Amino acid sequence: MSQLTILFLYTVAALAFGTSRFPQYSARAKALSLVAFLLCTIGLVLHGRLLYAALFAGADLSLASATSLIGLQLAAIALLGAFNESLRGVSAGLLLLGALFSLANGNGGDLPASALSWQMRAHVMTSMFAYGLLTVGTIVAIYALVQDRRLSRGKLSSVNSLFAPLETTERMLFGVSAAGFTVLALSVVSGITFVEDLFAQHLVHKTALSLLALLLFGILLCGRQFFGWRGKRAVYLYLASFAVLSLAYFGSRYILEELLGRSWG
Repeated sequence: MSQLTILFLYTVAALAFGTSRFPQYSARAKALSLVAFLLCTIGLVLHGRLLYAALFAGADLSLASATSLIGLQLAAIALLGAFNESLRGVSAGLLLLGALFSLANGNGGDLPASALSWQMRAHVMTSMFAYGLLTVGTIVAIYALVQDRRLSRGKLSSVNSLFAPLETTERMLFGVSAAGFTVLALSVVSGITFVEDLFAQHLVHKTALSLLALLLFGILLCGRQFFGWRGKRAVYLYLASFAVLSLAYFGSRYILEELLGRSWG
């Protein structure tokens, strides 16, 4: 029941944020935005309580709980982004995806919370936070591609109201990229420091792919800083980097949990 409530709150908030961007609703934009902020905040509180019980009390580190945690991060960043009026269209998309992710439900942890050291918790949480940030960046990157295509084809319609200026979108993308890269680096360092068998056979694929993703994101940020990379080149490199990171986390985790019957971490 809680998950359906969260789904409802996020979805209605997303619709309110999106609707507030259309000119025909400009007179009601402020009221719609206030409703969206309120519903999103309530949804975040409920979602946070649900995940706290799963991740901390039950030590549920299943793939489903990890997906739900990303949904929480998507919704939180959507709420923060919505304080910039031009980004409320992006926030609507982030919230809709967060609503879908919130439906993921783990089977409960097999270990008591006390069985996990604070070091392992730190590693897992930084990993998840990094992936959540970079997931947001992926949505922004796709958003930028769609926006660029519409501009190049000269498409003018009311849907354009959902798009922020392309320069604003790119700044958001690289801001999220920098934050995600930083947290991902912390995750890799904490893994090397705290996970004794990080290069063991059952984890070597995850480790190698995570390092490759970190390198690719680093190249992207250096290209932006020193060579002014932008547009499709930057977006495609971002998406390729995220694909490698997804393989590192979800691909390796699926193989371990579903095919080999082993726990992750």
